[in-house]
Amino acid sequence: METVERTIEVKAPLQRVYNQWTQFEEFPRFMEGIESVRQLDDKRLHWIATLGGKQLEWDAEITEQVPDRRIAWRSIGGKPNEGVVTFQNAGESKTLVRVAISYQPEGAKEKIGDALGLAGARVKGDLERFKDFIENRDQETGAWRGEIHGRQVS
Repeated sequence: METVERTIEVKAPLQRVYNQWTQFEEFPRFMEGIESVRQLDDKRLHWIATLGGKQLEWDAEITEQVPDRRIAWRSIGGKPNEGVVTFQNAGESKTLVRVAISYQPEGAKEKIGDALGLAGARVKGDLERFKDFIENRDQETGAWRGEIHGRQVS
């Protein structure tokens, strides 16, 4: 598996940034290639994306979610991927958002794109669009403040 890590500073309070990130169905508004994300329940999401000219679908399971700290996930079937996003207070009304995504490039086209750094550029662009999205709003579009630890949701 390959891993991409990127960090961005967002000029918004930690809780607002975290709350917005929990609104997974909003991801197509700032993530390139993501057509839709449907939340199936507190832990599971269904993704539809166009990557490298191909439409892909997969489900993902949130394996850990701690409000204002971190969200970790892994794919269930479909394109193998997993990752974690962490949130850290960076001073008055500023938040550091760090994303680490691991994925398995498939086929020559994806492997070449990976060698050229296209996945890293995509994650960087997605974070920049997220930053613009949340900084240009007075409030988040929603929030989910529950916790997930393995199979337990509270």
